[in-house]
Amino acid sequence: MKSVNRVTLLGNVTRDPELKSTTGGQTVATFGLATNRVWRGSEGEKKSLPEYHNLVAWGGLAEFTGQYIRKGKPLFVEGYLKTRSWDSGEGTKIFRTEIVVENIILLGPKSDLEGDPVASGDVPQGSDASAPSEDVPES
Repeated sequence: MKSVNRVTLLGNVTRDPELKSTTGGQTVATFGLATNRVWRGSEGEKKSLPEYHNLVAWGGLAEFTGQYIRKGKPLFVEGYLKTRSWDSGEGTKIFRTEIVVENIILLGPKSDLEGDPVASGDVPQGSDASAPSEDVPES
């Protein structure tokens, strides 16, 4: 049986990317994205519920993220879900599910995109997500 682990999100960046390097020297960026689910209630009123996502980008895509993505920017991302775990200082196991980003498209007014590589098609494609989970900085 085949399976699919695919995530597509369109939302707003909630915090500036934080860049780190693994012990092997690979760049990793972590940042947040908020999406809103909108629907009509039983009496026709519009309702909205935000959802907050933790995102991780690796290698050249991480460097691009650190250079061009800022809090508040609208963003389209594609990737997959990954859950990692580590032991806390108090002896409990902590789990965190993240979206490993494989593709990013910056959105917004064209004037915001001038001079950045998205408009010229120079965005790094894909990510090197093969880094071992032991090298992922804890959040």
